[in-house]
Amino acid sequence: MVGLTTYRLPILRGSAGALIACVVSDTGQPSRLPESIVGRMADSPEGPLDRFVLSSAGFERRLRAVRPGQWAWPTPCTEWNVRRLVNHMTRGNLNYVGLLQGGTSEEFLRLRDADALGTDPVGAYARSAEECAEAFAAPGALERILDYPLGKVAGRQALAVRTTDATVHTWDLARAIGVDDVLDAGLVTWIDDHLEDIYAGLAETPVAVDTTHRFFAAPEGVLAADASRQDRLLRRMGRTPAQGR
Repeated sequence: MVGLTTYRLPILRGSAGALIACVVSDTGQPSRLPESIVGRMADSPEGPLDRFVLSSAGFERRLRAVRPGQWAWPTPCTEWNVRRLVNHMTRGNLNYVGLLQGGTSEEFLRLRDADALGTDPVGAYARSAEECAEAFAAPGALERILDYPLGKVAGRQALAVRTTDATVHTWDLARAIGVDDVLDAGLVTWIDDHLEDIYAGLAETPVAVDTTHRFFAAPEGVLAADASRQDRLLRRMGRTPAQGR
């Protein structure tokens, strides 16, 4: 059995509380998020890089289970089949690296759907996840202001968005190919507890009633009173977790 990629980076355990999360005001100048938000987002035994690596490993584990005939299968993201979903994740990692290297939101969007998989989707994703982790682990990366398409944000907040994306798309991939779709409980809890903070100040968020739903699908259906934390989070992110069970 092929093992998961070992991401080679210095995990910054315990450092989250010392980092500054910020958004950028209409004047283009960075403004600190309220200290209460910074504190809440840091309230976890894992650091931001730990969570990203964990979410990436979860996606890779499902990716390695994709069989040759499944690449064209549909996913819960109706605009993407399995290959396009994996490309979205791979290209996304590379685009975040680009932002950390001074890239623009225009470049990010222009490359959003460009093929990044070639003939080796698994290897391409694994390499992109490692490159992304290493870029965010670089000195000063979490404080750097990035020209993110939904608004200029500090690297720390961008990394939280990326971790959320990887976690939710892990479920999409698992559901598409019929493998274990139970997400890491710690990641689910942290994201669900901090969802408003993760997307604070961005032009579109999955938690805003008046969002355009350009990037986030609207929640559908009604959850049972005893729904799991994972199902509650998935619904907030526009998924229908009970569908297909």
